[in-house]
Amino acid sequence: MPWWTWILLWVALIAVTLLCYVFMGIRLFRKFMAMLHEFSAAGEELGRPLHPSLSVEDDGVPSSKVFGAAVFASPEQMRHDYVTAKASRREVRRQRRVKRKAERGQPQSLHDIEFS
Repeated sequence: MPWWTWILLWVALIAVTLLCYVFMGIRLFRKFMAMLHEFSAAGEELGRPLHPSLSVEDDGVPSSKVFGAAVFASPEQMRHDYVTAKASRREVRRQRRVKRKAERGQPQSLHDIEFS
């Protein structure tokens, strides 16, 4: 094999290696920028207050419950709060269901209609 083929072979190998390094660098840069974007999104998410002191309930009335109050409350009080909140959520769902069926002209379920 002549001497110039060895030079040509090594030049081609070095060029392919450099091309691979360039592609890997571009890929690494794109992944790094995506990671920075995710970090900034996570920072914005974590920068917001975790537990606002006054949260707005579904009915628009602000709630003054403090996060972590369940630790120091009595079990009876927490059970009562749980049951009343559950009943409230069920009633809101029932009202939405009745409203939705009335808007669509669908027949109402006897369970959903209030007789009182």
